[in-house]
Amino acid sequence: MLRQVAEGVLVHESEFVQSNAIVVRGPAGVLLIDPGVTGSELDCLAGDLRELGLPVVAGFSTHPDWDHLLWHARLGEAPRYGTARCAATVRDQLPDADAKKRIADHLLETEIAGQVPMDLLGDITGLPAGTERIPWDGPDVRIIEHQAHAPGHAALLIEERGVLVAGDMLSDVLVPMLDLDGTTDPIEDYLTALRLIEGVAGGAEVVVPGHGSVGGPGQVRARIELDRAYVLALRDGREPGDPRLGPSARPGWEWVSDIHEGQLQRLARRGGRGEPPR
Repeated sequence: MLRQVAEGVLVHESEFVQSNAIVVRGPAGVLLIDPGVTGSELDCLAGDLRELGLPVVAGFSTHPDWDHLLWHARLGEAPRYGTARCAATVRDQLPDADAKKRIADHLLETEIAGQVPMDLLGDITGLPAGTERIPWDGPDVRIIEHQAHAPGHAALLIEERGVLVAGDMLSDVLVPMLDLDGTTDPIEDYLTALRLIEGVAGGAEVVVPGHGSVGGPGQVRARIELDRAYVLALRDGREPGDPRLGPSARPGWEWVSDIHEGQLQRLARRGGRGEPPR
């Protein structure tokens, strides 16, 4: 079900890891950002838009993780965009049907096994490097590209609506997940991304993370500070004391501690950063 979070901006929340699809209304239709996740949910989203008389005129994927690259035939054949680096990564990661099968096989271990449509996965067009706004007939959507979580990751600022679409950052349930495979300094890249977002999104009153709850007034800054504190703790080898970890984690999200432990171990192997406190 679509829920309005700001004027002309609606969110559809998936049951799978609280994934958020974002709809931005324009004069002739909508921009659809990161739609997902199961076929029935995408079908429902398409049905809701049709009932509202809102065709999809453009799509955008914030980054090249599979759950942000989905689509459904009922959503139509609108152009689907990503940053140039995002699209290049998709071409490298999904060169053939075998890659999609590997994702489907990985999902066999989850509650959505066999429910994710793969036929239109990753069919996006890279915008020219340095593009600052999504090309569509609607409110300006500013692209804030960085390398924090994944290559070519983009946060999006819908300034006239006061909405920041954060991609896989600024979540109230997930700790920052560093790109430990695609960058030489994942911690500094993440801190740089937070500074970029902080520098342009001060007026945003709504933040929509890729996974987790939509945040209202004051939450953009609060979540930036929470993410920054976590990353700095990783850098300095300190216990983060993060409310998204351990006993204070939201029920059902205890597995986030496994992500944290994995990051600690991989950072330690990279050269000492992130070693667990002794």
